[in-house]
Parts: sequence; structure tokens; C-alpha cells
Amino acid sequence: MKIKTALILCAGYGKRLHPLTKDIPKPLLKIKNKNLLDNTLEIIKSIGITKIKINTYYLGEQIKKYIDQKVDSLNIKIISDGEKILDTGGGIFNLIQHEKEEDFITFNPDTLWNSKYIEIINKMQNYYFNNEIKNLLMVVKKDRSFDSRLKGDFTLNNNKLSKQSKNDFIYTGCQILNKKIFNNIDKKVFSMSEIWDKLIKKNELYGLESSNDFLHITDIEIFKKLI
Repeated sequence: MKIKTALILCAGYGKRLHPLTKDIPKPLLKIKNKNLLDNTLEIIKSIGITKIKINTYYLGEQIKKYIDQKVDSLNIKIISDGEKILDTGGGIFNLIQHEKEEDFITFNPDTLWNSKYIEIINKMQNYYFNNEIKNLLMVVKKDRSFDSRLKGDFTLNNNKLSKQSKNDFIYTGCQILNKKIFNNIDKKVFSMSEIWDKLIKKNELYGLESSNDFLHITDIEIFKKLI
């Protein structure tokens, strides 16, 4: 089985990239003459997914205009968070709640995705479906992060994720999820961390380790180093 739809999270304010993001949404910032959104679209296309949904909020009209002007074989639909930003969990839930599909892969465009990620993403799909799980995160060891200031998000043991007093793995911004993890959610605005914490309590949050160097646009300082 394969994932048919990819989700890209593009609603954030990008405050840590001010003043650049006062007039331009973060996904449209360029690194080496290519914007972060195009970079993410390329990795999605390279893994054979053509159906894409993008959530927007801050300066969302610029992202919509940019996508409308693109000539591509991708089937891209943009959905606004609405009157207020829905956070990561709420944004994803808003994108998928009316979909008949059960499984999705999500991408954060803050990460500089490249062709080296194709192998690990394919491994994620195989692991996810073969083990019939509901949520699988791509993580990386802290020492592979370009931004050495980042703290670990999780501990990884036998492909199970937990949160300890010291965590050595960082979430890369890519996950596969089943829409059932949002069952019993009775609010619109919430973080994916809330969902992950519930799954951790049940020992049902899974991770696969990426061996790629992790380049993530944390803030203006890292952005300047990468350009």
C-alpha cells in the first residue's frame, strides 16, 4: 500500500524569521534560488504522490497566488485555517476531516528536503502499513542537526517514541498518520504534540530514524547561514 495524499503545513507566522516574514510567508522564502514550498513539493512528487493539500493562514493569499500560477502535474488544493490559526494538530485535522482516505503523510516546509530522503520515506510507508500502526514520525539524532542548539524531542527505542528527561532525537517534520488518531477531539485549535502525548501514554507512537543531515530553518540566524 502507498500513501495517496500529502499535506504541507504552511499556516505559521514565521516570527523567528522577522523581518523577512513580515511581508513574505515563510514557505516562499528562498534558499539557493529555490523557495521552501517548491523544495517540499519536489520531494513529494519524487515519492510518487500527486495529490497535495496545503493549509494556509498568515499571508495565505500569497501562497495561493503562487500555486495558482504554477504549471505542474500535481493536484494541489489549498485550504485556509479560517478565521484563526488552528495550530499544527488543528491544521492537519481541518485538512483531512472531510476526506474518505484514512492515511496521510505530512511535511513541514521548514526542513530542507532532498532526494536523499526518498529511501527513508519509502521505508516509513512500508513499516507503517506492514505493522498496521496509526502514527509514524521521521526522527533524527541531535548530532545530525545543522542547528546544534536544538534540543531533542523524543527518545527512540525499538521504533517506539517516548519523552524522557534527556531526549536524543529530533522530529524532522515528516510523519505518516491515520485520521483515527483524531477521534474524540472536541476542539479546533490544538498542537500535534497533544496527540503524540496521548499515543505515548498508550505506547503507540512510533518512529523511524533518518540518517540524513538535518537542515531546518529554525530562525533568521540559521537562514542566513544556509543561504
